[in-house]
Amino acid sequence: QLQASGGGLVQAGGSLKLSCGASGLTFSGYTMGWFRQPPGKEREFVASLWRGGRTYYADSVKGRFTISRDNAKNTVYLEMNNLKPEDTAVYYCAGGLPIMSAISTPAAYRYWGQGTLVTVSS
Repeated sequence: QLQASGGGLVQAGGSLKLSCGASGLTFSGYTMGWFRQPPGKEREFVASLWRGGRTYYADSVKGRFTISRDNAKNTVYLEMNNLKPEDTAVYYCAGGLPIMSAISTPAAYRYWGQGTLVTVSS
């Protein structure tokens, strides 16, 4: 029900914009998030967009990444600028109804996309 796209290979300092289209759910009623899983590491929080519009970011991406959504297109985006090699990971979009204190917790999200690989070369 979530389909992520937009990953690829980019040089450090470059930009990418990920997209995640949703189907089969009332998109506007869900908090949407992006998580990532670096090679050999656990899945980690990147950003989320509360269904009321408030955004949250991991400290490591603040000022570089921007999450946004288009409810008319049932799509959430992650614009990534000034990419660093440590941003290399499989990026997953997620949708759910987390409580505020769990907004960065993967288990709080019900729906997951298949992941898209972002590789940042130095």
